[in-house]
Amino acid sequence: MPDSATVPLTPEQIAQYQRDGYLVVRDLLTADEVDAFVTYEAQQDKKYRESLHNHVHNPHWAFVAKHPNVINIVRQLLGSARPMIVQSMYLEKWPAEAGKGTALHQDYHYLPNEPNTLMACWIAMSDTDGENGGLCVVPGSHVEGLYKTRKATNLKDHQSWEAEFLMRDREGKEWMEKMYSFEIEGIQKSQVVNLEVPKGSGVFFSGMTIHGSYANRSVGRVRRAFATHFVKEGTWVLRADVQNLAPVE
Repeated sequence: MPDSATVPLTPEQIAQYQRDGYLVVRDLLTADEVDAFVTYEAQQDKKYRESLHNHVHNPHWAFVAKHPNVINIVRQLLGSARPMIVQSMYLEKWPAEAGKGTALHQDYHYLPNEPNTLMACWIAMSDTDGENGGLCVVPGSHVEGLYKTRKATNLKDHQSWEAEFLMRDREGKEWMEKMYSFEIEGIQKSQVVNLEVPKGSGVFFSGMTIHGSYANRSVGRVRRAFATHFVKEGTWVLRADVQNLAPVE
């Protein structure tokens, strides 16, 4: 496959992203690039992953979050403004009890921003599918606005948590806001598409696209993913802990 860093998205790909709210792109990272990161992370303290800013000071994380193939596509989907990184996460989901997923949600619920330019790139760092808890999406859900939510109730499949975050607007006004493991109300199972994303490939989706994952029910197949959230330069992210945006170059 040609290098995505030098090949623009086709009009059909851009139209699909605008219509469905997501786009799967193959071969963002090579197998060697993925293996190098996974091997590095296996040697690190797992507490290290709790930071949302590892892309700022860790070259291994920065390499994935700012990979030319990723940034090239983000630029095309966001438009002319420079992309800024809000946060990055490395997500391992092991089989059995430890491998719970994230209930269906819209990222805007966790990362409110003004104007809303939020989007994500979710890279499969192992072969992923519905069986091992891969990403699932609700096509077209990004055009319906914010859906009603409740705290996740399917504890067999999904993590459940609740926390308060400091919020800050452009004028400096601060307040505390409670967030929890959001679960979208009113979504039917028939609306959900389980994606099969091969190792090194990725999914780009908007901050309004409903997505999530279920428990890893495979036998011995770890689901690994690296997720980076972007906004356009000039966007204000209200959560104080992720307001220090990082440029992509």
